[in-house]
Amino acid sequence: MTRLQANLVLLLAGAIWGAGFVAQSTAMETIGPLWFTSLRFFIAVIVLTPFALWEHRRASMAPSGRDLRGFVAIGVSLFLAALTQQIGIMTTTVANSGFLTGLYVVIVPILTVLFLRRRPHWIIWPAAGLSFLGIFLLSGGALSQLTEGDLLTILAALFCAVQVILITVFAHSSGRPFALSLIQFATCAVLASAVALIVGEPLSLNAVTATIPEFLYSGIFSSGVAFTLQVVGQRYTTAPQAAIFLSSEALFAAFFGVLLLGETIAPIGYLGGLIIFAAMLMVEIVPEIGRNRTGEKPVASIG
Repeated sequence: MTRLQANLVLLLAGAIWGAGFVAQSTAMETIGPLWFTSLRFFIAVIVLTPFALWEHRRASMAPSGRDLRGFVAIGVSLFLAALTQQIGIMTTTVANSGFLTGLYVVIVPILTVLFLRRRPHWIIWPAAGLSFLGIFLLSGGALSQLTEGDLLTILAALFCAVQVILITVFAHSSGRPFALSLIQFATCAVLASAVALIVGEPLSLNAVTATIPEFLYSGIFSSGVAFTLQVVGQRYTTAPQAAIFLSSEALFAAFFGVLLLGETIAPIGYLGGLIIFAAMLMVEIVPEIGRNRTGEKPVASIG
């Protein structure tokens, strides 16, 4: 897979997640965030199990102990990100949530330098800043006074960044994208169920049946399909570049909010969308121009 193909895969994941914001927000009208998180990832486990078994039969060797521990760590970070975002969206505005979640676009390159000791291509920094600005404008260009939900969403952005970094490390080393996805989903589902039982979050059959469409979309597409696309795509690109393309979820969330919920976007929001798109083009085009000038051959695959 070429880097361009990988980035398009990540763009598709962002589109699926963008539509998932609609499902997440409507589901909170009938079910608690812990059980919603748990059940959506249990559905994802069911969806991914056949693919993980197929991958296991074709693999020459089992994942190492280090890889398995890494898969679990990715699941823990996914659980913390999903839960804090899900709880946060209950007590903040959709605009604030989309903007603050997008902070991971800026956090990822910083963590890449601090913990992986890798120096991103220089274009990542202005592109990350532009993506952050675009998300801000897409949210309306203003933030109300920070609430508890806003602070939780900022925390979710940090956990999202950690998950992106960990996937970059272990997707390369393991070469087992379906196993990674399956274990991270199972870890997330088990943790959410355990915490829901401990805190006594209510659950009823009526609440589950009332949110079946949200569960199916979130479990099959937002979780099973999109997160697996993320794992596959990140095998062939860098964490900072992945963060830029995944940030398109804010753009798609705004689009699907207008299409499905009748929401409106201010003119400044359309400018934000164009800025996000421009940042993605910069990440894709500028490194290619640099390689062409130096005569360096493009990398078709990593790991």
